[in-house]
Amino acid sequence: MLRQTAAVLAVLLSSTLFVAVPAAAHEPEAPASTTPPIFGAYYPGGSASRYPVSAIPADRLTHLFYAFSTIKDGRCVVGDEVPANFAALAELKRAHPHLRTLISIGGWNAGGFSDAALTAASRKRFVDSCMALFFERHAGSFDGVDLDWEFPVSGGPSEIAHRPQDRSNFTLLARAFRTALDAQGAKAGQPRLLTAALAAGRLQTDGPYDPAASYDLPALAAVFDFINLMSYDMGTGFSAVSTFNAPLHAVDADPLDPALKRWNNVAGAVQYYREHGVPADKLVLGVPFYGRGFKVTGDAPDGLYQPYSAPAEAGDWRTLKARYLGQPGWTQHWQAQAQSPWLYNAAEKVFISYEDPRSIALRSRFARSEGLRGLFMWELTGDDDQASLLRAMLSPYEDKLPGD
Repeated sequence: MLRQTAAVLAVLLSSTLFVAVPAAAHEPEAPASTTPPIFGAYYPGGSASRYPVSAIPADRLTHLFYAFSTIKDGRCVVGDEVPANFAALAELKRAHPHLRTLISIGGWNAGGFSDAALTAASRKRFVDSCMALFFERHAGSFDGVDLDWEFPVSGGPSEIAHRPQDRSNFTLLARAFRTALDAQGAKAGQPRLLTAALAAGRLQTDGPYDPAASYDLPALAAVFDFINLMSYDMGTGFSAVSTFNAPLHAVDADPLDPALKRWNNVAGAVQYYREHGVPADKLVLGVPFYGRGFKVTGDAPDGLYQPYSAPAEAGDWRTLKARYLGQPGWTQHWQAQAQSPWLYNAAEKVFISYEDPRSIALRSRFARSEGLRGLFMWELTGDDDQASLLRAMLSPYEDKLPGD
C-alpha cells in the first residue's frame, strides 16, 4: 500500500500543479530573484513506519528537514529508528542529487538548549557531538543543521529551562555551528547549510511573546543561510477565544489587543521580522498541514471568536478530510481577511481552524509576491494521498520547480 501511495504521489506531483486561486487583495509584485526558491518539508522520523523515507516526493522539494534530534546531557542524541532512516535518506539523496537534507535539532518538547548554549565549553561540547554524529557516524545523510530551539528566554513548555542570557547565547551557539559546518564543508568539498526555525506566534505560555526579546534577529540573519519562519500556531490553547491558526492578514473582528493583532498573522509576522533586521530573501514562510480546535462555550452560530473551555482535537489535513469535511453536522466557513477556512459543529460546539489547498496557494502567492526565499510545511506526512496541499504550495511557482 505504501509503495502504491508513493507511486500515486509521483504521478500527481509530476503533472500540472495548477490550483485555482480566487481573486484576493492585491499583493505588490516583488523584483524577480535570481536565487532559486526553497520548497522545504519537515519530516518526522517517528512516522517512517506509515510514511517511509522512500515515499518522500523528493523531486518536488529542494530541502528536507529531518525532525528531530534532541539534546541529552549537553549532546545531540537520536532515537532508535534512526539508523535505517538515515541510510534511506542517503539513498534518497543519491537518487535526487538536487535535494538538500538537514537534521533539525530541538522541537516543542526538547529541552537542553539553554544549558548547552551557556558557556564556550558547553557550546563546543554540544556542537562537536552533533558534528560527529551527523557528519562522521552518519556521513552522507545530511547537508546541514537546522536549529529549532523552542524557545530562548521565555515561552514553550513550562518544564523547559530558560535564562535571560539565552538570547545572546543563541547567537554564540549559531556562530559555533557556522564555524564547525564551514570547516567540515571545506573538508568534504561541499558547502554545509545552517538554518533555524524561529517563532512568529504572539501568544505563549507566559503571555504575549516578542521574538526580538528572544532572538538577536540581525545577528542571526547574518549567520543562518535562511530562517524558517513558523508562521502558524497563532491560535492555540494560549488564545483567549476560538481563532485562526495561521491567518494571512489581521481580521477586523478579532478581539485580540490591537498591539498584538498587528503581528499575530502571517503578513504581520513577515513585516515584523523585516522591520527587525531580517531581509525578505532570508525568510522561508511556514504553512501548517494541520488544524487547531476549540470546545466553544459561546453562542455565535459560526463559532468564531468565542470563549472556550478547552482545546479540541483537530488533526492533520489527512485526518480533517476523513473525519470532518463534508460530514453531517460540520459546516465549512471562509474568512476573507484571514484568507482561511474553518469548520464548526453547532451541536457539538467544536470549532476547527485549518488550511486547505485554496488557502495554502494564497499563502504561497503571498510569499512569492513579497520576495521571500520560499516556503516550507510542517509537516509532510499530514498531507493526503493526492498531495493536495503540497501541490497547492508549489502552484504559484510552476516556472521555478526543481528540475525545471
